[in-house]
Amino acid sequence: MATFLYRLGRFAFRRRRYVALVWVALLFLAGFGAASASTPSASSFSMPGTEAQKAFDLLEQRFPGGSADGATARIVFKAPAGKTMNDPASKDQVNKVVADLPKGSKQVASVTDPYQANAVSKDGSTAYISVKYKVNGMALEDSDRKSLEDSGKAAEKAGLTVEIGGDALQAKPETGSGEIIGVVIAGIVLMITFGSLIAAGLPLITAIIGVGIGVSTITALANVLDLGNTTSTLASMIGLAVGIDYALFIVSRYRAELREGRDREEAIGRAVGTAGSAVVFAGLTVVIALCGLAVVNIPMLTKMGVAAAGTVVIAVLIALTLIPAVLGFAGKRVFGRRTRKKMEAGTVEAPSEAKPNMGTRWSSFVLRRPIWVLLAGVIGLGAIAVPAASLEMGLPDDGSQPTSTTQRRAYDTLSDGFGPGFNGPLMIVVDGAKASGGAKAAADRTSDTIKKLPDVAEVMAPALNKEGDTATITVIPKSKPSSTDTEDLVQSIRDAGKDIRSQTKAEVLVTGATAMNIDFSQRMNDALLPYLALVVGLAFLLLMVVFRSILVPLKAALGFLLSVVAALGAVVAVFQWGWLGGLFGVENPGPIMSMMPIFMVGVVFGLAMDYEVFLVTRMREAFVHGERPGQAIVTGFRHGARVVTAAAVIMIAVFSGFIGASDQMIKMIGFALAIAVFFDAFVVRMAIVPAVLALLGSKAWWLPRWLDKVLPNVDVEGEGLKAHAAKASDGDDDRELARV
Repeated sequence: MATFLYRLGRFAFRRRRYVALVWVALLFLAGFGAASASTPSASSFSMPGTEAQKAFDLLEQRFPGGSADGATARIVFKAPAGKTMNDPASKDQVNKVVADLPKGSKQVASVTDPYQANAVSKDGSTAYISVKYKVNGMALEDSDRKSLEDSGKAAEKAGLTVEIGGDALQAKPETGSGEIIGVVIAGIVLMITFGSLIAAGLPLITAIIGVGIGVSTITALANVLDLGNTTSTLASMIGLAVGIDYALFIVSRYRAELREGRDREEAIGRAVGTAGSAVVFAGLTVVIALCGLAVVNIPMLTKMGVAAAGTVVIAVLIALTLIPAVLGFAGKRVFGRRTRKKMEAGTVEAPSEAKPNMGTRWSSFVLRRPIWVLLAGVIGLGAIAVPAASLEMGLPDDGSQPTSTTQRRAYDTLSDGFGPGFNGPLMIVVDGAKASGGAKAAADRTSDTIKKLPDVAEVMAPALNKEGDTATITVIPKSKPSSTDTEDLVQSIRDAGKDIRSQTKAEVLVTGATAMNIDFSQRMNDALLPYLALVVGLAFLLLMVVFRSILVPLKAALGFLLSVVAALGAVVAVFQWGWLGGLFGVENPGPIMSMMPIFMVGVVFGLAMDYEVFLVTRMREAFVHGERPGQAIVTGFRHGARVVTAAAVIMIAVFSGFIGASDQMIKMIGFALAIAVFFDAFVVRMAIVPAVLALLGSKAWWLPRWLDKVLPNVDVEGEGLKAHAAKASDGDDDRELARV
């Protein structure tokens, strides 16, 4: 592989104008496709094989035109002190809103009058209008949302408090200025690392080009492939981070080759042949982790993973082709002015002759105290991981929105007036097509059974469809949607439904947003271990090929698990317990997003392996070239610690930028990835890894002979480049490869 990439790098360098032109053309083509693509009409969410999805599909079949997947909204009215919603003046205002809502949007399917639907609280202080739309929230036009938002303004002027909740107000999440700040911090780190404005700008520019192509392609295909808004956000988050990192390693290696005295074309060839090999395998681990999300069997999550993986592939290709081309234009300006003058005078030191740096001093310290460093790292991360034992999972709803939003205020007003359960009603679907006594009898029996269950606040009368073979029953729990009591109620209804089915042959199914969230969480839990086995297993085999070792990949996987559990503990402490919540904009601590554990496993594993590959391959090269195990560790840190540190800081800065997002899910993802990268890079890779390798000694690189013969030799160390060096120049034979 190193030889192929060496040739690819030299080709891109010689044909830099054409290579750069191709990438610019791809950027414009993707941008044109995104600009000309129609607005996505929908972003469906489905969970094949779950009871909630089965009931949802049955509703669409048996209640045609009912807009089962349509957006919903609740316009909540609260009377001023001393008055009630039953007063004539309040009724007039509410009735006017009920009459005007269908006129303001063609997408309104139904509007429920609160005075006919018993939607007025017992004390008369609160009432709400239920609005159903023909399309889901993401398919609504801005004019539809504007009409909904303006519907209660006249009532507000009359003295009523009006708030609006529901997914009809759902819009594309805004990441705010935090993302820009993350890129700025990345630029500062690159400037400090390289000491050259051009060298610092190259990774940023090329990463932005890669993200631009990836996100524009996603936007262009969003309508065709039914991609949600979160898909492009995740793709930009991952693509920007790995794009900067991969470019950083190529540029750093190129500078090292120039310091060794090689000409520019040879330097870029060696940079791509060696550091580029690490980029390819690091990218493969990320792609495996992201595409492995398909194991969960949730189409939305699969599409998110594949789309983000596509952006990572683009980042790898850019690092292998566009970076060499751009470096060809930059020449030796990748160094600062002072370094260029030293190079011209022949006084600059080669990397192998440089004075001990921070990486050398730190690795030497670890070698002297490996047991203490190992214990400190493991115990420290273990303590941070303790909150993960109290993990409660769910999906964010309006109750997790900031108190400044109308959705959150509507949520709180409903809870105060009707009880927490009104924010998460359950929809019971009774399929009586084969029921012995008919659908109505089965529905009545189901209703009577549910009324006797604990944590039930109210059970609405069954509603039959036109054919009379299916009924729906709305159940209001006493507890809020994200509580364990509501989850227990859903399970109790399903258990009772099994008895009804065995006696009447009527099928009882539970659906609705709350039930869908519960089933989603269960699906995540069930898929975690198989997904972990698949991703870690494939990556283990890949790393075994790279490092020609069994213990090194095993150590990498165990270290990753430790950093992920610690990061999950930090997420629980901040977002569930509320520790330092004000610092991160967490106004209402609650359950952790259901997909967070499996999502962290997928994304963080791939990113964590980047540092493992970049840092440990240099150690292996030194060991293969005859250095003692301890000295090989020092060599690896001397050449790679500074660059890996810069890469980690950049990635943390990029992910931290998403903490400022308005959407709770994006905020949580940004925090989780940033803290996980911090733990993995600075505790696991920089402390635990060298400590373990120091204790193992030469045994770390042991591989059975039979396995060594079976595994393919991908030549990540660049041994094959020596032949090319010998043909090109006799003087190159004695040079040792400088590895990033």
